[in-house]
Amino acid sequence: MLPPEKDKDGKELLHMAPSTSDVREQIKSRITRIDREFLEAFEFITNFPRSVTFFGSSRFHEDNEHCVKARRLAGKIAKELGYTILTGGSAGIMEAANRGAFEAGGESVGLNIRLPKEQGGNKYTTASIDFSHFFVRKVALSYAAEAYIFFPGGFGTLDEFFEVITLIQTHKIRRVPIFLVGKDYWEPLDRFIRDNLYAIHQAVSKSDLLLYRITDDEEEIAEAIRTVPIHDGITHRRP
Repeated sequence: MLPPEKDKDGKELLHMAPSTSDVREQIKSRITRIDREFLEAFEFITNFPRSVTFFGSSRFHEDNEHCVKARRLAGKIAKELGYTILTGGSAGIMEAANRGAFEAGGESVGLNIRLPKEQGGNKYTTASIDFSHFFVRKVALSYAAEAYIFFPGGFGTLDEFFEVITLIQTHKIRRVPIFLVGKDYWEPLDRFIRDNLYAIHQAVSKSDLLLYRITDDEEEIAEAIRTVPIHDGITHRRP
């Protein structure tokens, strides 16, 4: 047990527990800040009614094969299809995708998270917004897109992948193409889902295995995005 705190005269300090009213005020203040951030997020993304979201590791260097592919693919989607490229705004795959769109003359958008270390907006965005809360940023990234493209990444990328397929599986967002790029990374996870979740435990349905597509074929991805129905306005992106 830690010794009690004392003042300069050696007397023990008495710490009063916060009152119920103080706690309620703190909760209200936090909720107000969260509500404001959600409102700002949705007002921001309504400016980009046709977008494709890229996910992937922030730790890869620009000469990494996955970064090279993300840069090339994002440029192709921005230039040939006219879509806004949307990322988490950081380094690695996100910077590569933003760079591809930026260099192609397209709209390149970053949704940045404020962190003490590591995160910092890359220089290849034409528009960006900063978030204090991960969950608000994740909602913004997963809510509004005509396609989602996942490159290899860490816990955050996997979290975002399962979030998106869960939202589509439960019909919380409309079904759009989900591409997993990098067979060397995604095929082992796919085997686990098929052999363990589906075959052994029946924790997912057979139809759930069709929610995503593993491919390294950039033309296949571009063609699938080209055929996605266009909806006018963000309100039509929900099912």
